[in-house]
Amino acid sequence: MTGRKYVFAFGNGKAEGSAEMRNILGGKGANLAEMSNLGLPVPHGFTISAEVCDFYYKNNRQYPEGLREEIRENLKKLEENMQARLGDPENPLLVSVRSGAAASMPGMMDTVLNLGLTPDSLQGLVRKTNNERFVWDAYRRFISMFGNVVMGIEREKFEALLDALKKRVKANGDTGLATKHLQELVEKYKALYEKETGGDFPTDPETQLDMAINAVFQSWNNPRAIKYRQLYNITGLLGTAVNVQSMVFGNMGDHSATGVCFTRDPSTGKNLLYGEFLINAQGEDVVAGIRTPEPIEDLKGLMPHIYEGLLKYKDILEKRYRDMQDIEFTIQENKLYMLQCRNGKRTAEAALKIAVDLVREGLIDKNAALARIDPHQLDQLMHPVFDPMAKKEVIATGLPASPGAATGKVVFSAEEAEHLAAKKEKVILVRKETSPEDIAGMYAAQGILTTRGGMTSHAAVVARGMGKPCIVGACAIDVDYKTQRFSVNGKVVKRGDYMSLDGSLGEVILGRVSTVEPSLSGDFATIMEWADEVRRLKVRANADTPEDARKAREFGAQGIGLCRTEHMFFGENRIDYVRQMILVAADAKNLKAKLLSLQDELEKAPGDRQSAIRKEITKTKAELKHPQSLYTKALNALLPMQRGDFEKILTVMDGLPVTIRLLDPPLHEFLPQDAASQTLISKKMKVSLKDIQRTVARLHEFNPMLGHRGCRLGITYKEIYDMQVRAIIEAACNIKKKGLEVYPEIMIPLVGTEKELKIFRENILQLAGEIMKKKGVEIHYTIGTMIELPRAAVTADRIARQSDFFSFGTNDLTQMTFGFSRDDIGNFLSEYIERGILPKDPFQSLDMEGVGMLIEIGVKKGRSTKPALKIGICGEHGGDPSSIAFCHRIGLDYVSCSPFRVPIARLAAAQANIKKTETASTV
Repeated sequence: MTGRKYVFAFGNGKAEGSAEMRNILGGKGANLAEMSNLGLPVPHGFTISAEVCDFYYKNNRQYPEGLREEIRENLKKLEENMQARLGDPENPLLVSVRSGAAASMPGMMDTVLNLGLTPDSLQGLVRKTNNERFVWDAYRRFISMFGNVVMGIEREKFEALLDALKKRVKANGDTGLATKHLQELVEKYKALYEKETGGDFPTDPETQLDMAINAVFQSWNNPRAIKYRQLYNITGLLGTAVNVQSMVFGNMGDHSATGVCFTRDPSTGKNLLYGEFLINAQGEDVVAGIRTPEPIEDLKGLMPHIYEGLLKYKDILEKRYRDMQDIEFTIQENKLYMLQCRNGKRTAEAALKIAVDLVREGLIDKNAALARIDPHQLDQLMHPVFDPMAKKEVIATGLPASPGAATGKVVFSAEEAEHLAAKKEKVILVRKETSPEDIAGMYAAQGILTTRGGMTSHAAVVARGMGKPCIVGACAIDVDYKTQRFSVNGKVVKRGDYMSLDGSLGEVILGRVSTVEPSLSGDFATIMEWADEVRRLKVRANADTPEDARKAREFGAQGIGLCRTEHMFFGENRIDYVRQMILVAADAKNLKAKLLSLQDELEKAPGDRQSAIRKEITKTKAELKHPQSLYTKALNALLPMQRGDFEKILTVMDGLPVTIRLLDPPLHEFLPQDAASQTLISKKMKVSLKDIQRTVARLHEFNPMLGHRGCRLGITYKEIYDMQVRAIIEAACNIKKKGLEVYPEIMIPLVGTEKELKIFRENILQLAGEIMKKKGVEIHYTIGTMIELPRAAVTADRIARQSDFFSFGTNDLTQMTFGFSRDDIGNFLSEYIERGILPKDPFQSLDMEGVGMLIEIGVKKGRSTKPALKIGICGEHGGDPSSIAFCHRIGLDYVSCSPFRVPIARLAAAQANIKKTETASTV
């Protein structure tokens, strides 16, 4: 023996553990111990701690020295308490062997019931219970479960034998099988076991126990358990504990039963006992759906004393745990036994109601109510959902990029999406990938499906901002634009066919599925009010349209943290002006460069060459007039459109700040890339196809994300940024004249040096001053930058000299720091996460060690120059709770996220402050 305790006994009003030992005993073991200590009727047993699991995996799947002896010692105590012995032919004890980690992982790890049955002990149990059918039923269940869990035999093979027997004898369900049928089934099960494993079913009960315990520890790292921990971000656990507990039987006849219940309704949160039970059954029957359970209220008429007992224990457990409990129970010959309790899973609606009600009932305070709600769950309340009763045919799955439910006709182009939506038809836009040019079609569609991209690809980011259901990276789908159809797993879906998307689950569904609009309850408003009382971080929204801005205010946003002006360029009545501007701007730029070169050459040329150079200069100036004129004309046409956009958004956001980012993407994104679209645009705009193709070729870049974009555009195409600044300041002046409060914040993207920002700041100050003087209006505006380059973060003290605010663009900062393309990371991300190289998608949840360190450096350096510098983030991380907690910790002023994630951010910001306050109070 090592002297270290690994096994803890429980049952009959006392236990060696408690609820506080959850990390060691796992949730199930800790709660069994706590229920024992509370005096509830818990069958005797013992828990092998999760520390054993940790040791097992750290030591080449070997167990600690002395563990086997400690298990045998506790088994002996269990036999004494139960006055029965494992495998005894006269008075046999049967046990269950169950998993149980500190975090609830329902169904992910393994369980074995009825362990201890052998040909000898079986006869003893028949004599003891005088119920031969029950014993043979327990034996066939044990062989099936042991064969599946311990030896890996497919459950379906056992089920096939059972179904064939029921069909042959015309049994109406499992309970229709007589003893002789069950005896026959046991022999068939044993034959299957021998065939699959090459050995006989074990008849030594201690061997059975050792094998079952080992199987449960091994189940900690089975594929489904690993995947579950990844999905729910469960980390830092020792492993699973193993609970060995004396069996009680719900399948001993009409006075026995098994069931599951919740102390409150997990769907609505109503304070009533909610659940189901089955007469003459074991727990697996309820879970597997083998028979249709009865509602728990019916137990009141059948076994009123049992029902009253459940109500009594409901109140005891809720007062102890101060939360809604999920309870498993068994009734053996009119006696109630409690087998498990844990905090119950619940819908978002129920979570809000339960939290609010528990505060009103005096069981918890407001901070506890806020702390226990999962912010991610609020997504369920923000978007339409499919009717849970509706049938559906799932044909493919992808990444659940934006939650919600949508049904519509399949279209393969943004133009057709717009066209059909204008006719009031609902459409689903299917693309291999989307680009900014698809923005109008995305807005028109009910949902978006792409076969490429990740959770922060263009489609994902834009769809979340719009509140549109979106699935990305559905790589099993083969899209054929030419034939206007896609195929997947033998199914072909054509243009005009109906399909549905479940953006919450990533499911692509054939045909129509009815949706249910969510309704925000009064409890939602209460929780948001409590959150706002507690949080320090402000919450803004990313919004590019008046509709987005209106939705943001509705959800409680305190301003706009990112208004992307490029999305405004794709409207049907303005994209041609943008393209004309780009086509002539490139020509004008080249001619200007030529003119400068000629003027430089003139200064150095000998006398006999100067005359020719002057003629060339005159010719170039003449050539420049035409494109310069068209360039100015296009900008002049866009100016009132942009001004109108800003006026609408500033009006909606009356009294709140609006951060407007000047043009960011490279210009080639506004031009068609394929020959067919180029030909179409050539005819529509009456521009030479050669000119379009030449400009596209000229603007082509090998790596556009590192190329001619952001403030680099503003340097080389100054007139574009001037037009946008003019539109912002004129709009603000116009709105202020109407008596509204405006606070525009002009943000320069992709700044890497102080000098870049200095050029823009000086130009904006001059231009804004001229406009305000002309308008006779003074407005308060600020000039800042987006910190999205590592260089900007580490030189933030210098950049802060020219900046009134920083906004960390965490999408690009993550991309630049890792060297990952956010559109292509899906090709390898899953393997990186599975192999533990990355804990999670760094574009969804902030990488604290690398990207987070750069942000922290940027904050410290920026505020070393300007202590009151306003700083926020506006990437996708602004709606991620763990990233929000980081932003709170390092002292940011606000986070900005899509409108539909604003409530999530408000709650997460409150939780971050609660956690920080609680941590400080314990120091």
